Amino acid sequence: MHPSENIIIKNHGNGRIDLTINRADKHNALSRSVLADLAQAVTTQAQDPQTLFIVIQGAGNRYFAAGGDLVDLSSVRSPEATKTMSDEARGALDTIRDCEVPVIACLNGDAIGGGAELSLACDMRVMVSTARIGYIHTKLAITPAWGGSTDLCNLVGSARALRMMTRCEMIPADLALQWGLADAVLGDGIAGNDMQKFLAPLLQRSAAIMRCLKRQTRSARQGKSYAERREAEQQDLIDTWTHDDHWKAADNILSKAKP
Repeated sequence: MHPSENIIIKNHGNGRIDLTINRADKHNALSRSVLADLAQAVTTQAQDPQTLFIVIQGAGNRYFAAGGDLVDLSSVRSPEATKTMSDEARGALDTIRDCEVPVIACLNGDAIGGGAELSLACDMRVMVSTARIGYIHTKLAITPAWGGSTDLCNLVGSARALRMMTRCEMIPADLALQWGLADAVLGDGIAGNDMQKFLAPLLQRSAAIMRCLKRQTRSARQGKSYAERREAEQQDLIDTWTHDDHWKAADNILSKAKP
């Protein structure tokens, strides 16, 4: 498929970019071309200096993404082909993990298998109240290999991650919120007030601040050394402290505090 058919791009004009996986008839299954097109769209949109954050969602209202496309992957049989497929898919999700701006997964429906891995590759997750997250790989007698088991352990701990993966549990939105898998539950859907309330503070930040904060959290996620992270944090502070935006904000607060 042409990239514009796989991934629908919507620029809201305020720093928010929506990327929609456009395969509702296939439960938004992640074929190799879909993953490649998604990674390219993330890279391209993040290069725009006006972009504050990217929202990834699925078409329709049943699935965010239903994992790897078994039809597309049915030809992958040898160890060499399997490694290539895994490397390519992992690379696509690493593009999201390493993106210069925050990436938010908006679960309009269930995220299962590789779709669950995709959602956890993002920096934040919001879920409609009926959505679920499920690491159900073992139903196909396989294991996660796109970085998803590492992400899951980091979010919920190794014991709970093992429980989810071995039991193929489908975690509902309210429990996902309790466990830290979700950052918000959208009671009125992906286009309602709950989504707007969640995104509103992000839209108030500058592009420079958003990129600094993503860079700092990305360094932690990548396991960079304390010394590297300390130096980067300090440089970010120097850059932002001496920027006009900081002094405008400070002067605004100080002017209100004057008797």
